[in-house]
Amino acid sequence: MTNLLIILIAFLVIATLVQILRVGELLSEVRNLDVNKVTEKDNKTQSFLMGSVGILFLVSCVWQYFSWEHLMLPAASSEHGVTIDKLMAFTMILIIVVFFILHIILFYFLYKYRKGDHNDVAYYYPHNNKLELIWTIAPTIVLTVVILYGLSVWDQITNADTSKSQVIEVYGKQFDWMARYPGEDETLGSYNYKLVQGLNALGVDMQDEASLDDKLTRELHLVVDEPVLLKLRSQDIIHSAFLPHFRVQMNCVPGMSTQFAFTPTKTTSEMKEQEGDSFEYVLLCNKICGAAHYNMQMKVVVETQEEYDNWLSQKNTLSEKLITKK
Repeated sequence: MTNLLIILIAFLVIATLVQILRVGELLSEVRNLDVNKVTEKDNKTQSFLMGSVGILFLVSCVWQYFSWEHLMLPAASSEHGVTIDKLMAFTMILIIVVFFILHIILFYFLYKYRKGDHNDVAYYYPHNNKLELIWTIAPTIVLTVVILYGLSVWDQITNADTSKSQVIEVYGKQFDWMARYPGEDETLGSYNYKLVQGLNALGVDMQDEASLDDKLTRELHLVVDEPVLLKLRSQDIIHSAFLPHFRVQMNCVPGMSTQFAFTPTKTTSEMKEQEGDSFEYVLLCNKICGAAHYNMQMKVVVETQEEYDNWLSQKNTLSEKLITKK
């Protein structure tokens, strides 16, 4: 009802403005004035209005940043996330500085070079090799620096040492996630998509002895300050595993396994103290994967080694689950 009322009010405001303009045209006809003639006064008025709009626009950009800053993500909760935040800050500062300089020049020129009553003739300036080189080479150098910086960060993140990382499999399907942890043998069992049926939702090969002590969970638990390697798979379509607080995102592609390694640096308890009791780490899907895409999320908990061991010890292995179900 509220939206309908807003639409109705907007329609009435537009209709009122149209009628005001129409009345102005009729008055001009009565006074025998040419409404299409642009006067010096019109130019001054328009240039003043344009300058005012430019100032208000830039002020509104600053206001929006400070007013909506609380909606942005908190500082990264992973080691590599700090590096990504620095790259993001560098890029945003560069963009914002250029944005403000160009818009100030744009609106200033609209005001300064307004048309007057006298016969101004535009200066014909067909070509200048020096200017062409400057505004071609300068942006090229800046963009090259940004791209090389970004590639360096990406190479550093994706080629991290995973020799001491705990391996956890994250499995996506419409419309939920599951995690598989290795058992005491610290090795995940093999899998085959042809085995996906019934209770075996991940297609785990139960003929592989390494699979028997694996554990399936509906939550992702991680140990603080300990490296982890997420092995990512998908059952149906392309999903995207997105852990925003850790600055982690990687596509989950049917028929293949992708991976992402990182080290969490803040426990869930620490983040609750910082952000409030309602805070939770979360794993989301960052692809529009279907009608219930919005609901595809899994709780993530970062805790101490002792808390993690206690939680994992309470979970049944795959072999125990299958025996229980039978």
